[in-house]
Amino acid sequence: MDIVRRNNVTVTGNPQGPAVVLAHGFGCDQNMWRLTVPALADDYRVVLFDYVGSGGADPSAFTEGRYSSLDGYARDVVEVCEALDLRDAVFVGHSVSAMIGVLAAREAPERLGALIMVAPSPRYIDDEGYRGGFSAEDIDELLESLDLNYLGWSAAMAPLIMGNPDRPELGAELKNSFCATDPDMARVFARTTFRSDSRDDLRTVTVPTLVLECSDDVIAPREVGAFVHRAVPGSTLVTLDATGHCPHLSAPAATNEAITAFLAGLR
Repeated sequence: MDIVRRNNVTVTGNPQGPAVVLAHGFGCDQNMWRLTVPALADDYRVVLFDYVGSGGADPSAFTEGRYSSLDGYARDVVEVCEALDLRDAVFVGHSVSAMIGVLAAREAPERLGALIMVAPSPRYIDDEGYRGGFSAEDIDELLESLDLNYLGWSAAMAPLIMGNPDRPELGAELKNSFCATDPDMARVFARTTFRSDSRDDLRTVTVPTLVLECSDDVIAPREVGAFVHRAVPGSTLVTLDATGHCPHLSAPAATNEAITAFLAGLR
């Protein structure tokens, strides 16, 4: 299979520079990184892609068996890296993609040499001694609502996830992205995302890691950022002056500054 076509891979920036792979979160696609790419393009080879089931990826490649686990999405990442023969690339993952990056780096350590986690959460459901931000009942209701009326769920949830109610165009963009996703594939990705538990996987990370959290994020509260930072050996935690769950859209300048500063330290 042509992996580049399957995952709608785009390569831009400096072809001689180190590779940076930008990975979108649930209900999104590579276009969500459009404000970050210009900050990287002069110095880095920038790789963008869509997970199967999202964006412009080939929907015929979707199988519920593969994508009912985060390992299936991590396999997408590894196969994209293999197709481009990337070595020691920096993986920038937003939201659930941060955990997908952890799994991909463990599966193919020669391909990924550093991780940048943007608003990560290893588990969304509260547990004893752990605050993920949602009760099990919250997640059950969220997924039931999504199953019953995906478009209605998208319209209601997107502004909450995005935050920044004074900038409704941001919530509208996220809603449109959700609505452009095939509902059946989105349901699988949603269950995989919101019922995942990657806390133990964090302790397997051995590469330089930057954790970017927002000062106010309803999806990944600051307790989660602190947990990820403690769990990943030697990681760096930066709290962005940004609200909502998508700082690369709502606060691109601050997000890009943190990303490029970390990348400069790797060179």
